[in-house]
Amino acid sequence: MSDTQPHEPKGAIARFLAASPDSVGKTIFIAVAVCLVASMVVSSAAVSLRPVQEANRLKDKQVNVLQVAGVYEPGIDVSEAFAAFEPHVLELATGEFVDDKFDPATFDDLAAASDPELSMALENDPAGIGRKSKYRVVYLLRDESGDLNKVILPLHGYGLWSTLYGFIALENNGNDIFGLQFYQHGETPGLGAEVDNPRWKALWNGKKLRDDEGDLQISVAKSQPAAGPEYYVDALAGATLTSVGVDNLVKFWMGDEGYGPFLAKLQAGEF
Repeated sequence: MSDTQPHEPKGAIARFLAASPDSVGKTIFIAVAVCLVASMVVSSAAVSLRPVQEANRLKDKQVNVLQVAGVYEPGIDVSEAFAAFEPHVLELATGEFVDDKFDPATFDDLAAASDPELSMALENDPAGIGRKSKYRVVYLLRDESGDLNKVILPLHGYGLWSTLYGFIALENNGNDIFGLQFYQHGETPGLGAEVDNPRWKALWNGKKLRDDEGDLQISVAKSQPAAGPEYYVDALAGATLTSVGVDNLVKFWMGDEGYGPFLAKLQAGEF
């Protein structure tokens, strides 16, 4: 009688552990396991870092508002300096503040552009944005006596490769430009990205939006228009389409479909 006993079938785990390290099954299993662990680590990191990212995004926005208004200095407390600005939710069609309808501290006007109830599709769309929010968050800066000093307005529009997002600062008369700058874009380095060049940004200071008849005259062009130098910003060298994009987006947002109704009230001294 033989002392040998038939081998009992191994379970799936036992067979897997007994398999060669170079087997197809083990290779696939380890690869999948590594991917799952890595994805869990990345997801956990993204969730845990989200508050930090949001805080940094908010601080960057505040810095850009301070810079375009000419009150930013390295090393200052950004939150404290930004507290001097009054945020308001502006209804574009009426030029009226609707802070009783939306909280200026939390309202996201860019996200609102995707909400059918809060936005509208554009038939005439020179800025290339597709839809616009019916409401924008704007910022007023007053002097020590409480009189209006500057108004900061967000704007955006398509350039050559990307949508440019930025702010324009106007003097209290609603017509004289104090500054313009962009905080996000994907234009070509050395060409369209020269919208970030301090020398080009400085060209906007002191320019005017409208002439004495109230016609919008500001333009970004290669040559001075008939309206005169006070309405003219020299186009970026070698970046024709980016310059055209900036020209279009500024005209759109400063026009009747943008901040026109608000600027008319501003010029009438209503704020």
